[in-house]
Amino acid sequence: MADSFVTSEAWRVLRIQAELVEGIETLRQLGNKPAVTVFGSARTKPDNPFYQAAEKLSGMLSSKGICIITGGGPGIMEAANRGCYGRGGLSVGLNISLPFEQSPNVHQDISLEFRYFFLRKLMFAKYADAIIVFPGGFGTLDECFEALTLEQTGKLGRFPIVLYGSDYWSGLLDWMRDKMLEQQGNISAEDMNLVKIVDSPEEALQVVTDYLLSSSLEKRQSKRSMITV
Repeated sequence: MADSFVTSEAWRVLRIQAELVEGIETLRQLGNKPAVTVFGSARTKPDNPFYQAAEKLSGMLSSKGICIITGGGPGIMEAANRGCYGRGGLSVGLNISLPFEQSPNVHQDISLEFRYFFLRKLMFAKYADAIIVFPGGFGTLDECFEALTLEQTGKLGRFPIVLYGSDYWSGLLDWMRDKMLEQQGNISAEDMNLVKIVDSPEEALQVVTDYLLSSSLEKRQSKRSMITV
C-alpha cells in the first residue's frame, strides 16, 4: 500500500509538471501583446449591471489590442470573454475542472482546462499586466488575495489591481484598514495602495492604459518570464 501511495504521488507530480508546461506553451501565443486578467463571480447573470460593465470594459480594452484572460466559465468570466472576442485582443479562458458550476463559455480564442487551482492562479498572475476584480465569492477573493500577496511580497513587481464597484468592495477595504492595519498592524499603510476602486468601465480603462503607457515592454516581458508560486 505504501508503494502504491508513492507511485500515485509521483504520477501526480508529473501531471502537475505537464499542466504547467502546457499552460506556458499555450500562452506563448500572447507574444508581446498586453493582457488584463478579469476575476468575478460565475453566478452573475447577463441582466446584472456588473456583467454588462465587464463586457463593455473588455470590449474597450480589446479594441486597443489588449488581451483578456478569465477563468473561462460563465458569469463575469463569460461577460469579459464575450466583450473581448473578435474585437482585437485575444480572448483567453483558463477553465478549471469542478463537479459543479464551471463549464467553458464559447467566447474564447485560447482555451485551457486546469486540474489544479494553484497552477491556474499562477497563469492568471504571470501573464497579467493588470488585474480587474468584479464582485464575486470565495474563488474571486482567493484569486484577488493571491495576486495581492504576490505583489506585496515583490514576487511579481508592481502592477494595477483594480476592484470594480465601490459599494461592493469598500466594506472589505474599511475592514482591512481598521482591523488589519490600524488595530493589529498586520499590514503596512503602503499595502492599502496596492488596490484601487473604480465604478465605471472608463475609470478602469484609464488605470490600465496609464500603466501600460508608463511601463516598458521589457519590464512587462520580464514579469511574464518569472515562475512564482
